[in-house]
Amino acid sequence: MSFEIMASMMCANFGHLETEVKNLEMAGIDSFHIDIMDGRYVSNYAMSLNDLRCIRSVTKKPLDVHLMVEHPNNTVELFIDSLNKGDTIYIHPEAEYHPAATLQKIINAGMIPGLAINPGTSVENIYEMLRIVKKVLVMSVNPGNAGQMFLPYVGEKIVKLLDMKDSMDFEVYWDGACSMDRIQKYAPMGVKGFVLGTTILFGKEKSYTEILKEVRKIGE
Repeated sequence: MSFEIMASMMCANFGHLETEVKNLEMAGIDSFHIDIMDGRYVSNYAMSLNDLRCIRSVTKKPLDVHLMVEHPNNTVELFIDSLNKGDTIYIHPEAEYHPAATLQKIINAGMIPGLAINPGTSVENIYEMLRIVKKVLVMSVNPGNAGQMFLPYVGEKIVKLLDMKDSMDFEVYWDGACSMDRIQKYAPMGVKGFVLGTTILFGKEKSYTEILKEVRKIGE
C-alpha cells in the first residue's frame, strides 16, 4: 500500500520559507500543498501568488494549488503561468458559475485538474464533473483555517467517492485534521494522498524526517 504525503504550506514558518521547503524535501515529502484564499470565498487570507512562485523556484517537487477564491476562472491563468506542467490546480465548484470551463483551462494548460469539495458539498452535486477531473480533494473540515475539528460525516462521502473512482478515473485526497489514525483507516481503503498540517507535521518537537518516517510506516 502506497500513498502520497503533501505538506500544507500555510502552516509553515514564513520567516524561513525556503528552508522549510528544503527540509521537507529532504525529509521525503511528495508534494507541496498551497492554499490560496481571497477573503471572500472563505473568511481568511492565506498564501499569495508570490509565495507560490517562491516555492516553485526552490523545488522540483510537484505543487498542489488549492484555490479558495471566488470566480477562479478570472484569475486561474495567473497561477497556470507560475506553475510547471503536471502541477495540480483544485477549484471549488460552488465558487464558479461554470466550473467545467475553468477546469478545461487547467487541462488545456497541461495541469492536473482537481475539485475541492467542502464538508457540505454532496457527491451528487459534483457527479458530472468527476468525469473530467483527475483528483478530488475532500475537505474534512470547513475550509479557511488550520487546526479545525474533523467532521465525522465526511467519512461517508469518502466511501462513496472511493466506490466511484476507478470507473470514473480519478483519485481521492484528504485535506483537514489529518491524523495518524485517519491515515491508518483510509489509506488501506484507497485514499491516494493526505495533506498534513498542524495535526501531524508542523509545530512539533520531532523533525520532519522523523514524522514522515512514522507516517510512511503505515504503508509498509
